[in-house]
Amino acid sequence: MTPHDDHSQQRQPLFFPVVIATVLLTIIGMVGGYLLSERRSGESGRNESSGRDLLPAGQECLQQTQEMGAKFNAVGTLRQVLRVRTESRSVAWICQDEVGRLFYHANKGGADAPWVENKTALFLADVNHEGDYEFWATAADGNVFRVSNTRLAVEYTDGRIEEQSAVPE
Repeated sequence: MTPHDDHSQQRQPLFFPVVIATVLLTIIGMVGGYLLSERRSGESGRNESSGRDLLPAGQECLQQTQEMGAKFNAVGTLRQVLRVRTESRSVAWICQDEVGRLFYHANKGGADAPWVENKTALFLADVNHEGDYEFWATAADGNVFRVSNTRLAVEYTDGRIEEQSAVPE
């Protein structure tokens, strides 16, 4: 006895519905992934691209520092993170731009003394830090400038260290 095959009903082709369902699911997945990535980047703020965290910053840094920052591609307004006056009346500032990049600017005699870059004043970009108040930067000649809320130190390439204590203002 032969099996009974009922070929009287025509089968519906499945190719087009499967292709349409696959395309729709792909579009839904892409839109969902895009929305999740936008949400995640919005939560981390503008520093995700720079990989830096913003430190607590106060007032705008001096005009001399703003001008030097612009020459070193600072983004936006530089704001003061740390200001240290030493016993020899030098003043050093750590300033931060709007994406978290840090800059060092110091002047012998303080803010009101004459500003002559690379003579009485020194501006350094790409400052590193540990915690909120330990900063250092390397000058073009290899000397390392370290500043904290308690001291200013210069580590010369010949091994000498010149250290000045911070004084209250």
